[in-house]
Amino acid sequence: MNRFINAVLLFLFIPTLLVTIFVGFDLPIRILRTSGANLPYREEVLMGLGLFFFIILLRRSLRRWMGMRLVSRIEKFKWNTVVSAERKKRVVVYTILEGVIMGCAGLALYIIAPEAWTPALALGLGALDDFIFTLIGRGNNSWRIGLSSKALVIADREVVVLYFTGLRRVSIHQQSIYFDYIKGLQLSFPSDCIEDREREAFFKVLEEQFDPERVYVSKKW
Repeated sequence: MNRFINAVLLFLFIPTLLVTIFVGFDLPIRILRTSGANLPYREEVLMGLGLFFFIILLRRSLRRWMGMRLVSRIEKFKWNTVVSAERKKRVVVYTILEGVIMGCAGLALYIIAPEAWTPALALGLGALDDFIFTLIGRGNNSWRIGLSSKALVIADREVVVLYFTGLRRVSIHQQSIYFDYIKGLQLSFPSDCIEDREREAFFKVLEEQFDPERVYVSKKW
């Protein structure tokens, strides 16, 4: 999900940057017989693009914080543990890098054209949210994986919820654990979320949540 959202943000950033460059450098727009600085509704267009940034980043932020809060309620789960140290390091690096890129992109938009303050502000707030999320999640051991009677929940920079309804097979391939459902649906999560010493306990509790005659579990790493 996080990759998809970043792809959407990049797709949205390209036209935003183009409009900002035309406006900031007052480049001619021959098809409209005008220039960037005289482009009609330029502020409204940039505000609209900024609003899209706000909506996308707010949705991701809420999903992350709600997922982290949910999985931190340890008493609600039959098995719950902190994500592995390897996974935690990767989450920290990727999230900080993501925040730095968004912050620099927002600053660049505002420097080129102050009229682009709305998308610049949205990206700046998104970067700030990344930094705060990283600080709190890493410091409080809030990035966790929890197993209940109905679903498996993984919450760090990605939030993954895998329900057991319709599940037919659990298998491991390379660096992912796959959940295969009826009608050909397949979902997965990174196997490095779980520390090596916790894997046996994880599968033991997992197998207790469904009928072994209906769900095949392969535990070969």
